[in-house]
Amino acid sequence: MKIVTVVGARPQFVKAAVLSRLIKNEDSIVEILVHTGQHFDASMSDVFFGEMEIPKPKYNLEVSNLSHGAMTGRMLEKIEEILQIEKPDILLVYGDTNSTLAGALAAQKMHIPL
Repeated sequence: MKIVTVVGARPQFVKAAVLSRLIKNEDSIVEILVHTGQHFDASMSDVFFGEMEIPKPKYNLEVSNLSHGAMTGRMLEKIEEILQIEKPDILLVYGDTNSTLAGALAAQKMHIPL
């Protein structure tokens, strides 16, 4: 099974860390992390990926410092491209951010369970 996890804001990393640790222990599950860059801070990212045992993102969308609409639209477009490449069985999102909205919309439109 392949899972794509979309994160972009600090609280999402904390929530994702719990499930990522469990997923890592399952040989039958592959997790691919997508970092939207919504709240990007290099020093904070190092903490999340190192100390919290979150897998390093395979994709970093680097979408930040835009209006809410522009940010969500760009994320949606890029996440859709990634989903076409990765063809996951499930998409995970956390919280109520632009990253969450973009990931949820992409999954819904592509008929990927959320």
